[in-house]
Amino acid sequence: REREGERGKESMAASSTERRAFAHKINRTVAAEVRKQVSREYGSPQLSKKRSGCQSVPLTEVVEPVDFEDYVNTHPPAAEPGPLRELVDFPPDDVELVLEERECRTLEPGLPEDDALDPRVRDALGVYTDDWLIIQRKYQRFSTIHTPHTAERQRERQRGLAKQTFELDDLGDDRGGQEDQEDLKRRSVSLDDTPRGSWASSIFDLKNSSPDCLLPSLLDRSPPEDMDRRNAEQRTERRHPDLLGLYPAPDEDEAVERCTVPEVPKEHFGQRIMVKCLSLKFEIEIEPIFGSLALYDMKEKKKISENFYFDLNSDHMKGLLRPHTPHTAISTLARSAIFSITYPSPDIFLVIKLEKVLQQGDIGECCEPYMVMKESDSSKHKEKLEKLRGQAEQSCARLGLYRMPFAWTAIHLMNIVSSVGGLDRGDSDSDSERKGTWNERKKKTFERMSMGEEMCNFASFRPATLTVTNFFKQEGDRLSDEDLYKFLADMRRPSSVLRRLRPVTAQLKIDISPAPDSPHYCLSPELLHVKPYPDLRVRPTKEVLEFPARYVYVPYTTYRNLLYVYPQSLNFSSRQGSVRNIAVKVQFMAGEDPSQALPVIFGKSSCGEFFKEAYTPVIYHDKSPEFYEEVKMKVPANLTDNHHLLFTFYHISCQQKQNTPLETPVGYTWIPLMQHGRLRTGSFTLPVSVEKPPPSYSVLTPDVQLPGMKWVDNHKGVFNVAVMAASSVHTQDPQLDKFFTLAHVLEEYSFPFRLKDVIITESNVETELKASIGQLRSALLETCVRFLHQLLNKLILLIVRPPIIAGQIVNLGRAAFEAMALLVNQIHKNLEGNQDQHSRNNLLASYIYYCFHLPTLDPSPPVAGSPPYGLPIQYATLSRATGRPSSLNLSRSKSISNSNPDLASTPTSPDDEVQKIIGNKAAERSPNRMSAFLEGSMFSASGPARQTARKLLHEELALQWVVSTSTVREAALQQAWFFFQLMVKSMSHHLYLSDKLEAPRKLRFPDRFVDDIAALVGAISADIASRYHKDVELIERLNSSLAFFLNDLLSLMDRGFVFNLIRSYCKQIGNKLQMTQNPNALIALRMDFLRIVCCHEHYVTLNLPCSALSPPASPSPSICSATSQSSAFSSHLQDLRIASMFELSVPFRQQHFLSGLLLTELALILEPDGEGVFFLHKKAISTVHNMLCSHDSDPRYTDPQVRTHLAQLYLPLIGIVMEALPQLYDFTESAAPRVRHVSALADEGDSDSAGTISPTVAMAIAGSPLPHYKVNPFQLPAVAGRQSSGLSAESSRNLLICFLWVLKNADSDVLERWFSDLSVPQINRLLDLLHLCLSCFEYKGKKAFERINSLTFKKSQDMKARLEEAILGTIGARQEMVRRSRERSPYGSQENVRWRKNVTHWRQNTDRVDKTKAEMEHESVVDGNLATEASLVVLDTLEIIVKTVLLSETKESILGGVLRVLLHSMACNQSALFLQHCFATQRALVFKFPEMLFEEDTELCADLCLRLLRHCSSSVGAVRSHASASLYLLMRQNFEIGNNFARVKMQVTMSLSSLVGTSQNFNEEHLRRSLKTILTYAEDDLELRDSPFPEQVQDLVFNLHMILTDTVKMKEHQEDPEMLIDLMYRIAKGYQNSPDLRLTWLQNMAGKHSERGNHAEAAHCLVHSAALVAEYLNMLEDCRYLPIGCVTFQNISSNVLEESAVSDDILSPEEEGICAGKYFTETGLIGMLEQAAASFNMGAMYEAVNEVYKILLPIHEANRDFKKLATVHGKLQDAFNKINNQSSGWEVGPSVFVLFSVSFLSVRLPPDVCPLARILALPRGVGGRGGVTVLHCLGVRVSTSPPQEMRECAEEINYKGRSPRPSHVLAQLDI
Repeated sequence: REREGERGKESMAASSTERRAFAHKINRTVAAEVRKQVSREYGSPQLSKKRSGCQSVPLTEVVEPVDFEDYVNTHPPAAEPGPLRELVDFPPDDVELVLEERECRTLEPGLPEDDALDPRVRDALGVYTDDWLIIQRKYQRFSTIHTPHTAERQRERQRGLAKQTFELDDLGDDRGGQEDQEDLKRRSVSLDDTPRGSWASSIFDLKNSSPDCLLPSLLDRSPPEDMDRRNAEQRTERRHPDLLGLYPAPDEDEAVERCTVPEVPKEHFGQRIMVKCLSLKFEIEIEPIFGSLALYDMKEKKKISENFYFDLNSDHMKGLLRPHTPHTAISTLARSAIFSITYPSPDIFLVIKLEKVLQQGDIGECCEPYMVMKESDSSKHKEKLEKLRGQAEQSCARLGLYRMPFAWTAIHLMNIVSSVGGLDRGDSDSDSERKGTWNERKKKTFERMSMGEEMCNFASFRPATLTVTNFFKQEGDRLSDEDLYKFLADMRRPSSVLRRLRPVTAQLKIDISPAPDSPHYCLSPELLHVKPYPDLRVRPTKEVLEFPARYVYVPYTTYRNLLYVYPQSLNFSSRQGSVRNIAVKVQFMAGEDPSQALPVIFGKSSCGEFFKEAYTPVIYHDKSPEFYEEVKMKVPANLTDNHHLLFTFYHISCQQKQNTPLETPVGYTWIPLMQHGRLRTGSFTLPVSVEKPPPSYSVLTPDVQLPGMKWVDNHKGVFNVAVMAASSVHTQDPQLDKFFTLAHVLEEYSFPFRLKDVIITESNVETELKASIGQLRSALLETCVRFLHQLLNKLILLIVRPPIIAGQIVNLGRAAFEAMALLVNQIHKNLEGNQDQHSRNNLLASYIYYCFHLPTLDPSPPVAGSPPYGLPIQYATLSRATGRPSSLNLSRSKSISNSNPDLASTPTSPDDEVQKIIGNKAAERSPNRMSAFLEGSMFSASGPARQTARKLLHEELALQWVVSTSTVREAALQQAWFFFQLMVKSMSHHLYLSDKLEAPRKLRFPDRFVDDIAALVGAISADIASRYHKDVELIERLNSSLAFFLNDLLSLMDRGFVFNLIRSYCKQIGNKLQMTQNPNALIALRMDFLRIVCCHEHYVTLNLPCSALSPPASPSPSICSATSQSSAFSSHLQDLRIASMFELSVPFRQQHFLSGLLLTELALILEPDGEGVFFLHKKAISTVHNMLCSHDSDPRYTDPQVRTHLAQLYLPLIGIVMEALPQLYDFTESAAPRVRHVSALADEGDSDSAGTISPTVAMAIAGSPLPHYKVNPFQLPAVAGRQSSGLSAESSRNLLICFLWVLKNADSDVLERWFSDLSVPQINRLLDLLHLCLSCFEYKGKKAFERINSLTFKKSQDMKARLEEAILGTIGARQEMVRRSRERSPYGSQENVRWRKNVTHWRQNTDRVDKTKAEMEHESVVDGNLATEASLVVLDTLEIIVKTVLLSETKESILGGVLRVLLHSMACNQSALFLQHCFATQRALVFKFPEMLFEEDTELCADLCLRLLRHCSSSVGAVRSHASASLYLLMRQNFEIGNNFARVKMQVTMSLSSLVGTSQNFNEEHLRRSLKTILTYAEDDLELRDSPFPEQVQDLVFNLHMILTDTVKMKEHQEDPEMLIDLMYRIAKGYQNSPDLRLTWLQNMAGKHSERGNHAEAAHCLVHSAALVAEYLNMLEDCRYLPIGCVTFQNISSNVLEESAVSDDILSPEEEGICAGKYFTETGLIGMLEQAAASFNMGAMYEAVNEVYKILLPIHEANRDFKKLATVHGKLQDAFNKINNQSSGWEVGPSVFVLFSVSFLSVRLPPDVCPLARILALPRGVGGRGGVTVLHCLGVRVSTSPPQEMRECAEEINYKGRSPRPSHVLAQLDI
């Protein structure tokens, strides 16, 4: 009765709510109403905000964390055993300070050789030579901040995985081989090689076949405990330790915590090309020719490189100049140069200029011989050549110091890159020569002239060797750069003026190629040897300094101090006297005496390295020459006011005359280089003095009218010159120069100091300096960036070392903080391209990481054993050192670590209530609070002794930030990350310097600083809460910056204090959430914040994993929760400690603070009445998944004991996922058919048998839905009737893998104790989850990976959903854009389109689709291992559940659920390894609880038999062995209970019949081997040898063998549907005396008919099935509303009377195992009748619909099922309307229903003679009923074998197209 009552409840549940498919397999004893009731009364499993009795603090509020430091002090690590010791506290070497040697590119350091250093140079050297000071958290590599989980890293971890054996893959391989042979007919898949023809004719001898291996000691009897222990041991073998190592890596788009270590600051280079000058040949060789190369950007009208000089003259020619160049430096012999191009452009030209030794005559005259003479004519011009050579030798001897312009040409680089790049790789190699005049090159590429810069790539093109043949002679009056740009523009035009000029013919061969990464034998622009430089004697390559076309925003990192002087033009037209051949001598003077000219001018080619003077080329007989000379100089390190450039103008006498000197000075002018502390650069127009300048001229400019001096042209400017500095010392920016000068004046105390018109004194220096700091914002940004390190160092220095003047501290902290904030903000805004994913500028980040350190100066590094710093600590500024400052007194690469902070002293926490601090902090304090104290410090001997104040940077930054207002505060907020990181590094360095790393954390920092931090965090949290919807980008940056800051503080400060800061943040956000309309954006921010904070390398330690949870001290009465009161398992009160471990209880959230926050966030997001949208679900789940991945991959946590404590931090996750069950994606449903294994059913689902029952009816039949008719995925009933937004497949899968991780790693004893306290509904929900996990992680097979490989992953649904959210205002569209698609949709919950689920199942983190075969093979191996491990975790959990129910009163329902999950696991594609363990568990379960199968639910027995038989036909031998063993033991136990095994016998026979009737991939040979194995067990079973059992087994096996034989015949007719149905009909007929088997085969037939769309035939099979059941029910009990038996059905078809053969003499209803299936019930009968009516309706046999419902209506009336009655009457109305509407086509008269007797002759009759043919020939449309209907209306008798004549007649009818399928009918009906 109880069972019947339960069934009734189920029926109601099924009709009232749709259930998801996997729910149908389980919990059949628990109806939906009961579920709702339970959840209403007791809440969901362990989780509800509303259960305030159990949780005094709701989940929406943050509990107060434990005082971490107090806890650690009272629980020393030594108290914990073994590996757990490491989890108690941070390791002593956690924070380390590393000095990393700065890498120098050159062999020499490149420092100035001067003894005295300019203050600027000294500061610059400090910046450019200090080693990198890096504060490292030694274990941070274990967090995902710097070591994210990527697909590549995951693949590394998966190397060497064992391949699991899956039958699915074996089947796929076999089938694949067959599909390749297109000539073979389609046939059923068989793994046997026997030819098809021999199957039918063979007689199998079962006894002669060979069995599979027998399992050892299977028949031995052992206690259940031993069996469980042995099974558990075997399950632990060959297990994969880290489950998540087999799972795809977490989505990288969610990795908000990911950070990259900034790049080391290094010298900037653009794309680099190498130009080699190979040879230069003219038609005549008479004199030395010198060349220079430089790059010009025509568009920008700018020279973009310095000159490179080369000399390709022969030794003979060089010998002519030997008197003038006695020594030749090797650096001047370079013939190859490396040019850097930062801004590639199609307008860049390589300009080549040639010069020759000065000689008499203008340029045209000197070029003439080169234009007219040819080498071939040498005999003709022999005398002329000799004369020319003689003149050349004379010129070289006399005028060898002077040059004159000769010729030039240009190479358009774009032509080289594009044409060479476009060549086929096979055309020519890099040594190939491409000859071509400029004209030819020009013709080819005019169409390319408009190419954009993006087309230019000088980093990767094929090297080319060019031969330039045309040069243009220089025009004396067109030598300026402006003229050159006009020529270059002209070169690009087709009708070039230059083409019409006669060229100077020559052959210059040059090689142009991309420069190698680290070329050998290279010299820097300062002539330093660049590494690698193996041999100093080898001809070098020169790096040519770039003058970038536009600004370059990269800080200087090396010392460079070069000056370039460009004399441009001179106008001596009004100068009297012989002034025509003018040369300008340029000198760098240290004083006014001629001997003070400095040897700092770089030599050109084939000469010395440095000179004291340089001469410009001479234009013959020109009083107003133009110049193109470039004079390169190195600037001395200590510039004074006396340093100046001196220009001396000479008239050069070309002809040798008596009493005429070679050079006559004709003018002088100069440029003082230093003025008011600034280097003077730019363009100058200078007057020229006729006489030598007077003494002390150098401190004045030539513009000053000196008395008694004669000037050319009345003191007008006649000489144009440009001076440019390439200096990393001199900024050349007025604001920066002024700031640095004032800072140096203050440091050096050099008052008074003249700065332009202002005299700087002690009284006004503070005002001037503050004004100067304020003006920094108007400095040129490029210069600020170039000098970024010096600038920030100096501002920081002013904050921490404010100078003291006249006893008063000059407090510059506020001004410096403001300047820093604005500068950092400006850099961020202007350099958006140079940021990481957190919008942190890489230049600023690398400054903090590598360069920044607290300014210190100490005599020596700390000595071991002594305190490293005496008190008071001596500090000094960087600028007081001479030479290179030893600012960091640490031995190189020494690691300084903090030590265990556990000391006895534990003061109270400075933060009693963070909120109080935040509330009044800013009001109480002013920026003038002094954190400084005075200390003595000595200057150099010359300076007076004075005092400096000392402040700590982090304290000052926090103070200034807290009290800042308006624009400064906003600027600081914009770049909060910068100040946070600066503070953290300052704190770390300070702890090291003050030796506080070993101090207790509460004593490390003063209270006022702790207060400031609390106030700052509170204020920023308030900003985030109040501005999140207005300033989306800013708040997102601010939020992550704050999180990273707190993450860092956890390593430095009192951790309990930091926890309170986190709590303060969460409270502020939480308060705002309650007031806001649209909370999703704020929730997302809080999640990102928590994720970043939790990605700490000591996250586990921070959660106190070893602490034992103590329940609340005085629990309210309801603490013994209603859950345990309702539990049928526990007779004692719930163990509070265990309960609080699995709940998000107050003790859990206090002691596991961070873990509690994470899980609380997840629980709140997944709350069904919450507003969690898909991206929030994904974000929350991804965070937990990421944390678990970190634990799995962390080598510190490999010990099983440690893993157990890790899992304790996540135990509430089990309850959270149980609560979320209704929202999870249903992985058990699939619209696409899925092939299971070789012996799989033809169905696509997980059902137990096949049939044609509709889903609605299926639910009424107290069993699982039957697969052919799955329509929509069933939804689990929502708990307490709530509406829930479902999770996507991807999110569900991630959540389930986390759930399995906890189950895998948790302590089984703890789990067992918790399970034992759960109520029945909760255990059932847990079983539901396990069932879902099996489907979710089921192996898909290699073929699936190949299919998936062909799909492109589209994310349109994601985009659509995000767009909707943006439009609705849920979250800012801009924020979404900035996220860079961080929220990739896991496809919306409602739209479960078929392919999407398949795609997301295997969605890898890479979007690359075209995977290689090896990659797909690897993926399938990993997926196989994952499926196996996931299934084994489920199996382990089932075993624990079974342990808990041993003493339970309601164990039957739980055990039924357990067995259903077990059966489902057998139905999935499983590996051989798992199946062996699964069968072992199943055998143990049946052994311990035999009554579950043999006395209770018949259905379970049937299911089990079907699964076992399916695996008995497996192609894998090991699987068959275990399945056969299980099947044999099942029979044996059934026999031992009742001395026969009728139930198992019947179920096995039915299962086999079902299997062979529906499976197309069934293998007889394998099953035959299994039958032989069972037979062998029976023969070997000594205990039962004398009982009737072996004989019964033999009978059963032979009976099964007979069914197999029928199967073989069916396979013969696999492609002949009519014959196949006929054979099935005969098999069914053969089971006339076995109602269960007959019913099975009738349903098989119905299934086959339905597959082919023969609905009328399927309906008749179902009518026969229903009649059979009615006959049985009538024998069992007399119900008046039920049909009497077959007689009731004869109005539908008189053939139904055949089913009456089942009578009392044949069948006794009480017999064990007979008619025990789910269909032999009232609900089963209803189901079959409803399906029959539906099939008649589809077959258009509407009269028969009425007849079926006549039988159904009394049953519904008796059950008072008015809903069903309404449905039935509605369907009847539809049927009658259809009959009525269609009757107009054919009036049915009474005569139609006359009974005809028709007989057939053995001849073919034409349709006009044969009445049957006439009937069959009726069109199907007539009256809605075709010939079949008429036949049945006529009551024509049915038999089985139609005569051949009738077949042929039917075929003819079919041929004529009159009836679509007469032969189908005749296969069923024979008249």
